[in-house]
Amino acid sequence: MKRLIIFSSTLLLSAAVFAYAVLAQAWNISGKYNISFSSSAAGGIFKTFKGTIAFDEQNLAASNFNVTVDVASINTGNALQNKHAKSDEWFDAAKYPEIKYTSKKIVKAGAGYQVTGDLEIHGVKKEFTIPFTFKKAGNAATFNGTFKVNRNDFHIGKPGGDVPDVIDVTVAVPVVKA
Repeated sequence: MKRLIIFSSTLLLSAAVFAYAVLAQAWNISGKYNISFSSSAAGGIFKTFKGTIAFDEQNLAASNFNVTVDVASINTGNALQNKHAKSDEWFDAAKYPEIKYTSKKIVKAGAGYQVTGDLEIHGVKKEFTIPFTFKKAGNAATFNGTFKVNRNDFHIGKPGGDVPDVIDVTVAVPVVKA
């Protein structure tokens, strides 16, 4: 009986250590995030962003992002332009209400990181890599990334025209330990 108790205790302790080693730190997204886009013809922000983030610089294999942007939260600073962006000519917010990103892998890249995953916009899902930095300050941290999205890859608007095909996106996401 004593051996069974010792064995069970050892097994439970090993499982706890393994679970700690496998899980990455969970982070809660702060309300002060910034998801912005810009081009020579249009720019603005998305006001609603949510999801789950698990990130550990020492355990990238267990780290992951699963985040969404509410398309209807687009704000260009112009009510008519917002309405147009939400219409079926552009994002079609009624049919495709979210922009989704789900990571597949995260790797160290120079002074920062790169996350590769599935980006889904306007019903089109493509593998997409985003470079980012991670700056920690106590129980808080910030993820920052800047990248380009070709709107034609996701059938956003008509190719050519007044809006450039490639849009700059900047993401700043402050987080706190969960």
